[in-house]
Amino acid sequence: MSMKINLSKKQADEVWGKKALLSFDNGVAKVHFGGDDPLGKIQRAARKLRTQGIDDVELEGKYWTLPTCWAFYQGFYSAKQDFAIEFPSDLSDADQQQLFRLIECGDFVRELINLPSDEITPQALAHRAADFILQQAQHAEVEKAVSYHIIAREELKERGYNGIWTVGKGSANLPAMLQLDFNPSGNPDEPVMACLVGKGITFDTGGYSLKPSSSMDSMRSDMGGAALLTGALGLAIACGLNQRVKLYLCCAENMVSSRAFKLGDIIEYRNGVTVEVLNTDAEGRLVLADGLIEADAQDPQFIIDCATLTGAAKMAVGNDYHSVLSMDDKLVEALFKAAKEESEPFWRLPFEPFHRSQVSSSFADICNTASVPAGTGAGASTATAFLSYFVKSYQTNWLHIDCSATFRKSASPLWATGATGIGVNSLANLLLSYGD
Repeated sequence: MSMKINLSKKQADEVWGKKALLSFDNGVAKVHFGGDDPLGKIQRAARKLRTQGIDDVELEGKYWTLPTCWAFYQGFYSAKQDFAIEFPSDLSDADQQQLFRLIECGDFVRELINLPSDEITPQALAHRAADFILQQAQHAEVEKAVSYHIIAREELKERGYNGIWTVGKGSANLPAMLQLDFNPSGNPDEPVMACLVGKGITFDTGGYSLKPSSSMDSMRSDMGGAALLTGALGLAIACGLNQRVKLYLCCAENMVSSRAFKLGDIIEYRNGVTVEVLNTDAEGRLVLADGLIEADAQDPQFIIDCATLTGAAKMAVGNDYHSVLSMDDKLVEALFKAAKEESEPFWRLPFEPFHRSQVSSSFADICNTASVPAGTGAGASTATAFLSYFVKSYQTNWLHIDCSATFRKSASPLWATGATGIGVNSLANLLLSYGD
């Protein structure tokens, strides 16, 4: 039997505790969401219900809207997906359709991140992402707008994608790159509005710079940037995206073997930049570089890359925000506007010209970790500086997101353990609204 859930703007009686989020009456739960942060209160109440073992609910009564239903769903969700929610029947048809779009795309991202790496290998990630985009295009009746190619295994090396190949060659599950084009105009010469570049490290041991077990146990989530961008593009397409967007997923598994790359190796990229490897656990930027070179060659209006890139970003903002780094104030402002409309948390970290001098190398053009004295570098900023060497006009029309809020190793008052899906709605909103 399902529990009925009502919303109330009144405070709960004190018998339920000071400023209680929940009260109960004859098997009906009331969520008290009045005052500040109403959506956050609804999400926290939903999480509380789940921690009390309630897994089957019916939302009824006043105040259930698209935003309040979505907030409840976010808190009620768990990785095992062992729950059921009956949404209010009086939502408009348009709101019901949008709610189910949000759920379908958000669940795709969370499930993909939560699945084990023996199932989500580099090539499997590329194929699943392409299939998902095709599915959303079919829903929107624009499936002919999608074309894609997956470059895999030794073909990556043959075609000069040396970063992805170098990082992934040490694994039995060899690397892959998804290159997907959403072009609703059908015109092959149609300008590209946006290029999206995602880090798809399906498991990260750290390579020979081996991670400790306590840092490795969640590394199936190191493809969170690729999942986030796929979900966002899929949602935008489902919502009527009519601009050309290209998606590049850089997929590899960072393992230790006789074939694996080593400290001191030098990688030469297609744009002529050479990179000295000083830490094999700084592999995400090495694969992203190939995607950024490809994206930059499309001459888009803007480029966004997403990656679970640095521990430094997570130390700065915790699991609660995605970190944003860019020199383009206008593009950052557009993202933050979209994020505010979707009630998703992003926080800007610094990226300045002097950070680019902090990845210098004595043996190559740059190295893949900060070259300043140990402990004095801004890790998220120098990682962004590294990436900037693969975007010609890096000062404008490029934004890097260090996806600090992708995955939680333990539950919080808002989120279950595992992937959160934070950022999908904001990035979809940005793709739909940019330039308006």
